[in-house]
Amino acid sequence: MAYVKKVYTQYTDCESRLTFELPAILTEQGILISHLRYLAWFNRKSQSWKERSVYSLRLLLEYLNSVSAETATSITQHLKSFSENIIAGTIDLKTLDDPSGLFWRSRSTRDANNILFHITHYTDFLALQDDYQSERANPFRVATRHEERLNWCAYYHKQQNVFLNHLSDQNVAKAEASRVRLVGNFAEPKIDNQKVTRFPEEHLERLLYLGFSTNHGADYRSQAMTMLLNYGGLRKSELFHIYVSDITQHPTRPDEALVRVYHPEHGRSPDPRYKNRKEYLAHETAYKPRTEYQLSERLYAGWKAPLLTSKEYFFEVVFSPPEKAKDFLSVWVNYLKFQRADPASSNPHPFAFTNDKGKPDTLKNFQRRHRNAVERIGLECAKELGTTEHCHRHSYGYRLRQFGLDQVAIQKAMHHKSPMSCLVYIKPTDEEVRAKMKDIE
Repeated sequence: MAYVKKVYTQYTDCESRLTFELPAILTEQGILISHLRYLAWFNRKSQSWKERSVYSLRLLLEYLNSVSAETATSITQHLKSFSENIIAGTIDLKTLDDPSGLFWRSRSTRDANNILFHITHYTDFLALQDDYQSERANPFRVATRHEERLNWCAYYHKQQNVFLNHLSDQNVAKAEASRVRLVGNFAEPKIDNQKVTRFPEEHLERLLYLGFSTNHGADYRSQAMTMLLNYGGLRKSELFHIYVSDITQHPTRPDEALVRVYHPEHGRSPDPRYKNRKEYLAHETAYKPRTEYQLSERLYAGWKAPLLTSKEYFFEVVFSPPEKAKDFLSVWVNYLKFQRADPASSNPHPFAFTNDKGKPDTLKNFQRRHRNAVERIGLECAKELGTTEHCHRHSYGYRLRQFGLDQVAIQKAMHHKSPMSCLVYIKPTDEEVRAKMKDIE
């Protein structure tokens, strides 16, 4: 009986002899080795990218298992039919039946295009292998005049944000613009930056000092983590890459905290005997950089590749308002003195935030504590209300705009690689536009 499952496996590359822990696709014929080779080749991609690749290919294989071999004459035709089914769904809405047995609901255009991208990317990789005899599953065709114009528009829009874009090869760009995929993306409606929900400023102090307070006293750990999000603009995943040694007194302003966030692998090691943090963790602890755990593992923490500002691969937290660096230092000292559970001597680690047993704290635990704190002060924890953890970063960006910082300054403070990334934080909301129009009246 045909089946498609996701499993986790260790794959050793024949050339480099390196071993990778990767998600894999298991069928009745065994593990799909070609996809394992593909994921190992692109091992520097994020864990979520790899998981999404496995998920997309699983859908395709499940679809191929459900259709008759006689329904299409080529893999390209199967791919075309598959792409139409993932966006439209396979359920007959009149009879609520599905002859294919898949019972897929319709998907958003963005989701369908993302699935098609991963499948095309993988099949292109296969077509480049020496022993591959077939044509590409999603070949190119000559673009129409309209499609070529759209390709050029997309090219110039992308080049605006590329450093040293004057070095780009126009001949390559011309060749790329003159062709499109035979199974192309679905047209996606253009969305001007969606409304950004930010944590309500009037409830922030209550959250910090009442929400994170229980019968056992103040929760300095959660206070410090939330302050780094709201006053420091950190992404929530970045909290879990910080070492104890990364938070110190500022050398010229000793009543303020100096917080550095290092790259989880390439950042400078706290021990000068090691070249980077990955090497340090491998030799001194039983842990890995937290980006290297599987997405399903509790210790996994993502990394959004922020703009680093030092050759030692770190960026410094810019507190807003600046005086909050003093408040954070006070909370951090209290956490170290009274609440931080030190790691067991038999299982040491350098991570700043620990759970009650001294092991590295996790995103899931912090989300639970944050949700409980929000509900403790009488609010509902929901993204659309601005009361989830990520909404603190939105508050930070909005506050920078209120202080009058320009786009480049906001980019630097929020550690974006492109100055365009902060537009979502500095564009006025619908309510603000209406208020300005009323002022004009």
